[in-house]
Amino acid sequence: MPKSSLARFSSLFALLCIYGCGPQQAQEPPSAPSQTQEAVDPSYQDLFNGSDLTGWAGDDPFWRVEDGVIIGEITATTVIDANRFLVYQGKMPDDFELIVEFQVTADGNSGINYRSDPIEGLSYQALTGYQYDIDGKVRYVGSNYEEKRRSTLASIGETVTIPMVSAADSLKHRIKNQWAQRDIQIHQNADTLKANFKHDDWNTARIVAQGKVLSHYLNGVLMSQVVDNDTIRGRSSGKLGVQVHIGPPMKIMYRSMKVREL
Repeated sequence: MPKSSLARFSSLFALLCIYGCGPQQAQEPPSAPSQTQEAVDPSYQDLFNGSDLTGWAGDDPFWRVEDGVIIGEITATTVIDANRFLVYQGKMPDDFELIVEFQVTADGNSGINYRSDPIEGLSYQALTGYQYDIDGKVRYVGSNYEEKRRSTLASIGETVTIPMVSAADSLKHRIKNQWAQRDIQIHQNADTLKANFKHDDWNTARIVAQGKVLSHYLNGVLMSQVVDNDTIRGRSSGKLGVQVHIGPPMKIMYRSMKVREL
């Protein structure tokens, strides 16, 4: 074979191996954009105007805006006996990527609820649904906790597949605040992942909800992932909200809330 033809053949063979040889790898969830990309990408919508709670609904005196930051706070004189939520009043896309900056005190317990339903009949704002868990003691941050439904779906470091479960009473499938009907794989050591949390500083939560796959990231690192095949209890759409949790005095701060449809 002439030398030029051999070179062309070698290049073609290399391309075929790149695209057609060997087993196909599963695709990773979308990578996080850089801060510069996020700032200029028109596909991201700001959910917080940086000035006040226009477009949100919550209960006084637990929510306010100071210096461009949403603050949820429980004090010694405003103790609560049930979790309270600040609920976004606009429509959220069914499939989305949400990027939120947060800071939480050491005793703080909060979360970002999505694909959630309002709880009717209460005198205060409350939601039930998927939650990106947040806590200052870094026991649960980035895990997937389904508020007032199936409880913990995926803890830190877990990739979980949830099967279809019959419509019988759900309570029997909850064991020690965890949903028992799930196939668990450990994708990373939990203590290693917890080290990504920044104490007394701003952290970035990223939620990618695409179909049945729910991925939670903290500062660019995957903390937990759920594939929810339970069509009876799983949710494909719903409300967005943030939480103050029952317990000791605490403060949670949110800023730079951005979402884009997938």
